[in-house]
Amino acid sequence: MNASKLLSAVAVALMAVAGAAHAETYEGVQQVNSTVSRADVASQAVIAARSANPYATGANAGPAQVFVSSTSRAAVRAEAAVAARSENPYAEGASSRVAPVLASGVDRATVRAAARAAARGDALPL
Repeated sequence: MNASKLLSAVAVALMAVAGAAHAETYEGVQQVNSTVSRADVASQAVIAARSANPYATGANAGPAQVFVSSTSRAAVRAEAAVAARSENPYAEGASSRVAPVLASGVDRATVRAAARAAARGDALPL
């Protein structure tokens, strides 16, 4: 236990020494050497403030560009009407169509009697 505490203390000390070796130095306030006058900077600021934001995304990007379609409105409406009248526009594989309604040869009273008998534990007639 003492060895692990000693080893961790040595590791912390080495990290502190390594961190101090990479510290930055303060060089004071830097002098700005600009070749543009204050009036030019002010006019550039006005232009930048009134122009569109080149870095805007999503809702801040402004109005969407107009999409020009090669299909007429009537053709799109006709396709939509056909799709709406189809059995299931989202079906795939086994569920690609509506299950048919099957007509049974057994009357309702017989089915109910069999269900009651099964609920009571009676043997079902086969």
